[in-house]
Amino acid sequence: MAYLDFLSPLHKATQRDYLGRVNGFPKAEAAKRAKQFDFDYWDGERHLGYGGYHYDGRWRKVADGLRDHYGLKAGDKVLDIGCGKAFLLYDLTQAVPGLEVVGVDISDYALEHAKAEVKSCLSKASATSLPFADAQFDLVISLNALHNLPCFELDLALREMQRVGKAHYLVVESWRNEEEKANLLYWQLTCESFYSPEAWQWWFEHTGYTGDHSFIYFE
Repeated sequence: MAYLDFLSPLHKATQRDYLGRVNGFPKAEAAKRAKQFDFDYWDGERHLGYGGYHYDGRWRKVADGLRDHYGLKAGDKVLDIGCGKAFLLYDLTQAVPGLEVVGVDISDYALEHAKAEVKSCLSKASATSLPFADAQFDLVISLNALHNLPCFELDLALREMQRVGKAHYLVVESWRNEEEKANLLYWQLTCESFYSPEAWQWWFEHTGYTGDHSFIYFE
């Protein structure tokens, strides 16, 4: 297991007004609407989620990093758990021509509005029960998705992620101090499992997850 950070440049490029997030609109109502993972979350107003999530090529650097680190090549199979609109999967196909990609998500809206070029490779499925064989994929990734699960589902999802892949890369939200914890709670809308790095390590050991990982911090 290694700590591999492909996402920090993307994450840090966004300016966040943490207090504005909680003072500008009722947080409970925003979370309630965001957790439907429908239009409001993906393409509605910013206080409800992404504020409009459209393809702009930002994931290509992440795709290149995954390609280079894991040695991805034509014919390899990659699964994205919680793929959303599948922009990263599309960029992976551009970074590695001939790569076979598969994505699963629970959001009907995201799947319906996914990148057209890879839409046929996507399906609705829960991370807690993946419809795939053991070690079916050369690489399984999950970026900013599994922290949306409560602990009893997170347990199953980590085991499933381990089961279906030969190599794995996971990104979840975390905090290293009380300021980062407060910022995370101010900003997040859908997060159910938010742990310190040490607690996440306990989860990995508890579930037998041996893949690579990195954390998103709200500094």
